Amino acid sequence: MKIFVGILVCIGVMVAMECYAGESTGTVIKLWPKGVNEQLQTLNSDVPELLVFPAGKACGTAVIICPGGGYGNLCQDYEGTDIAEWFNEQGITACVLRYRHADDGCSHPAPVQDVQRAIRLVRAHANEWELQTDQIGIMGFSAGGHLAACGATMFGEQFYKAVDQNDSFSCRPDFAILMYPVISMQQGITHGGSRKNLLGKTPAKELIEKMSAENRVTPKTPPTFLLHTNDDTVVPAENSLRFLSALRKAGVDAEMHLYQKGPHGIALGGDYPVVKAWKPLLLAWMKGLHLVR
Repeated sequence: MKIFVGILVCIGVMVAMECYAGESTGTVIKLWPKGVNEQLQTLNSDVPELLVFPAGKACGTAVIICPGGGYGNLCQDYEGTDIAEWFNEQGITACVLRYRHADDGCSHPAPVQDVQRAIRLVRAHANEWELQTDQIGIMGFSAGGHLAACGATMFGEQFYKAVDQNDSFSCRPDFAILMYPVISMQQGITHGGSRKNLLGKTPAKELIEKMSAENRVTPKTPPTFLLHTNDDTVVPAENSLRFLSALRKAGVDAEMHLYQKGPHGIALGGDYPVVKAWKPLLLAWMKGLHLVR
């Protein structure tokens, strides 16, 4: 088992970031092309869908990106399409997931349904997009990190009935990348807004336990890369530390980088030069898994 925890220090000026949905040039694929049936919650917008950005010189790897937004909206640009552009530069196909959330009138289990469906759809398109079916990963930021963690730990549970032949493919990701993720739904550790939007104002204890991703880790959880900052006052670093601890106990390969400075929502690194180092560190980790050349 390979465990590496990097404790790094960086100094900079805190920058404000806002969540908004911008224009994108990605190819749009509807998750549920036949519409929402009785097993899914009603939609009030164009989501859920995948924005697909094929790599010019594909290495066979794809990453499904789950932007943050507290399960109430989507930070689609700096935690979505900007990340996809960077992956494309590395020869990696990127797919930004526009999953359902509170502003769409949706709560649990809608987001998990969407992430399971997204993984299956990407795997179903592997030949068309020149991908290897065992090189399909998931990435998430903040609340999107919780959704990605759910995708990486809850693939054994079917959250919706099959709707077409695409659902014959596995929804288990082959690797996970969790960026300052919400992991736990436990009071005092979780991000309150994310929990409220996903589970409601007064969720049952059983649901809190079930949707705390650190409780769902098993030896079948895929290799995971985690990043957090100690200065994060929105989503405490204890979320990533709890997940890392669960991965270690399960014997799952993992790598975590805990930076001292940097606000929540750092994404590509902003004005924090040391935090920007996560990109080559991630690529090195992916090379170790033979996901990039």
